[in-house]
Amino acid sequence: MKLLEEKIIHDGKVFEGNILKVDSFVNHQIDVKFMNEIGKEFKRLFDGEEITKILTIEASGIGIACIVAQYFDVPVLFAKKTKSVNIAGDVYTSKVESFTHKRTYDIIVSKEFLHENDKVLIIDDFLAQGSALCGLIKLIKDAKAEVVGAGIVIEKAYQEGGQLVRDMGVRVESLARIKSMGVDGSIEFIN
Repeated sequence: MKLLEEKIIHDGKVFEGNILKVDSFVNHQIDVKFMNEIGKEFKRLFDGEEITKILTIEASGIGIACIVAQYFDVPVLFAKKTKSVNIAGDVYTSKVESFTHKRTYDIIVSKEFLHENDKVLIIDDFLAQGSALCGLIKLIKDAKAEVVGAGIVIEKAYQEGGQLVRDMGVRVESLARIKSMGVDGSIEFIN
């Protein structure tokens, strides 16, 4: 998505350690008008697929997933990183390692909201190592639901996560695929 690539070049910041900060428009401050264009593009890419639910992981994926869900007219379900008292009953659980936060989380989804007849589209902001995506896929499979695919805003294609998930047979559509990032702030995309 050329518009996204231009926004990343203009507003994104590359930091040491393969960190790309897009917090001015994606995952801290959200440019809603721009995210609406992201939602339209995911609708175009997955149009014709039967989708009953969108699944993401807290926190950065929630805003994007909500905008995308409007185009599919389905609810958003997000995996929580901690169990709280307001989640009663049984849950599906999976382990996810966060590249950014350098820790492992147990993510959970209440069995009340994920069922075997669900056809689930995963939406997330980043795909790098693939841990979050694999964790979300596990939750869906544990529920005996169907993974329709994964819509990713930005994929670090030079890391193994995208290939790992594609090798699992999951359709991954990334709007911007980064080939490389330089310490000088340069970013090269795969077209």
